[in-house]
Amino acid sequence: MAGFAGKMLEVNLTTGAVKKFNVPQEVLRKFIGGSGLGAKLFFDSVSPDVDPLSGDNTLFFTTGPLTGTNIPGGARSSACFKSPLTNIWGESNCGGNFGPELRYAGYDVITIKGASSKPVYLLIDNDRVEIKDAADLWGKDTYETVDILKQTIGGTRKAAVLAIGQAGENLVKYAAIVNDKYAKFGRCGGGAVMGSKKLKAIAVRGTGKLEMAEPAEFQKRRKEIADKSKEHIATQFMKDHGTNGGMMVLAATGDLPGKNWSLGENTEVASKVNGVTVTENFLVSPHSCYGCPNGCKRMVKVKEGPYKVDDSPGPEYETAASFGTLLMVDDLPGVIKANELCNRYGLDTITCGSTIAFAMDCFENGIISSKDTDGIDLKWGNIKAVLELVGKIARREGLGNTLAEGSRKAAQKIGKNAADYAVEVKGLEVPMHDPRAGHGLGLAYATSTRGACHMSNLNTSIEMNTVVAPEIGLTGTYEGMKSEGKGEMTMISENLAAVCNSAILCNIAVIPWAIQDIVDMLRLTSGFDYDIKEMMECGERIWLLKRGLNNLMGVKSSDDKLPKRILTPTKEGAAAGSVPDIELMLKEYYGLRGLDAKGRPLKAKLNSVGLADLAARL
Repeated sequence: MAGFAGKMLEVNLTTGAVKKFNVPQEVLRKFIGGSGLGAKLFFDSVSPDVDPLSGDNTLFFTTGPLTGTNIPGGARSSACFKSPLTNIWGESNCGGNFGPELRYAGYDVITIKGASSKPVYLLIDNDRVEIKDAADLWGKDTYETVDILKQTIGGTRKAAVLAIGQAGENLVKYAAIVNDKYAKFGRCGGGAVMGSKKLKAIAVRGTGKLEMAEPAEFQKRRKEIADKSKEHIATQFMKDHGTNGGMMVLAATGDLPGKNWSLGENTEVASKVNGVTVTENFLVSPHSCYGCPNGCKRMVKVKEGPYKVDDSPGPEYETAASFGTLLMVDDLPGVIKANELCNRYGLDTITCGSTIAFAMDCFENGIISSKDTDGIDLKWGNIKAVLELVGKIARREGLGNTLAEGSRKAAQKIGKNAADYAVEVKGLEVPMHDPRAGHGLGLAYATSTRGACHMSNLNTSIEMNTVVAPEIGLTGTYEGMKSEGKGEMTMISENLAAVCNSAILCNIAVIPWAIQDIVDMLRLTSGFDYDIKEMMECGERIWLLKRGLNNLMGVKSSDDKLPKRILTPTKEGAAAGSVPDIELMLKEYYGLRGLDAKGRPLKAKLNSVGLADLAARL
């Protein structure tokens, strides 16, 4: 089947059974792949009431028609599951080598059901699929696990390896799944789902080739898009300095959070932990996801001092902000070390840094004391304390056991007014872009289907007018610190992002693309004769399906809200005094989305996009 391997691999860890079967073309056309396909498969086969850490919670690894095609940003794959952190729909996507390798092995999807009684790993070597003993790997960090498996499997073509660390084994609710050290399925706690199944790792090696519907035309358009990407200023800057290269720009525009979102001016700390400073002092080399020419990842080295790090993946922007400005840490080697520890333990750096920031706020405000922290001095900027706490979280020791639940549940356990300092939406900590500088982003955080998320929309780029697409209604005339008109903008943005996360494309790499480029790539790979209208309808269908899944899991309109800190204006910085008018935006958004007063999609809306089965269940 052009554009798809056409096969799904189902592995039951309870029984040891392995099955292979086809994904219907109609499903692929309507849901594309990636998280869209994952949502459809989840809806069809998993109860929304499932316990996230039980064997009944199915874990889906999905690719898309553009995965492994060597286009810029086309190395990505998705992990989909019910989240143990939020107890609602969970998804995460990442680049690296895993997605392409899975497709070369002949599979679009891996479905992991059940749970093993002992540690195992899954080996996929083209048609050979085996569940293998992992007793010797249990307890090891992700870097050790990846190295051992690559050496064990051997051969001239190295396998791509997903692994969990001690955080996943200990069921830390925001444990990540690490992909060959350089990338992560970071958000929502997929690592804890793997840990609950006693699945330490998945190793994939494939030697097949992808079949294109129109290979010659695809290669022609691929070159045009690659040339366009190379010429774009954002791509050039990220190649030079990584995703963290623009931190000073974000600080100047009020987009960079500081001191657990209470400080609006962060240039002093930002000047010491930004990507340019990394390049000047610690960069070994750029690094790329499979087949991508952009090279926005960093390989770094700290040669000496207490935070020595050998050649290792460096912190992305989100990590540098969550362990830097959010904690008021200006020690870059310490931030690099925190990133390495999170990678090795297998922790989502956004939730981890944010939850530590929450704890520091509680400490400063007398809600917890040194007695509660086992003597750790949780003062702002104390990188030594931060690194100690990262280890305690991964091992679930002392205060780390409470913080391993995430900031919402930690606040509930701590009590008093601790919830005032938890900056999360639907249980997922807010990523490192401030809605007080871009009000539409605030609406997107409130309505995102996995909780606060900047990847389920393109609002950050749209409100900066670096993504302009009048053919779908994105006019390029937006002012960040205004709330009017952001309902329509956000709805279109979410639909477009749903397509990107299903195709599956990197939301950063896609910035230079035109909408027609995305349509053409989908058409030329899959053979489905998409046009812009149908592609955007796919995005709407996918978003509504995820929203409906969340409604079945208990999400209501009252959950579409922003935390207290985001609704409190800062006194300094470019966004001083600015607060998103969330009620105004939600009113506009609900009407356009076709949501009722309870936050559920209207029956007529669902029927119009081909989701009558969801309408019946709702």
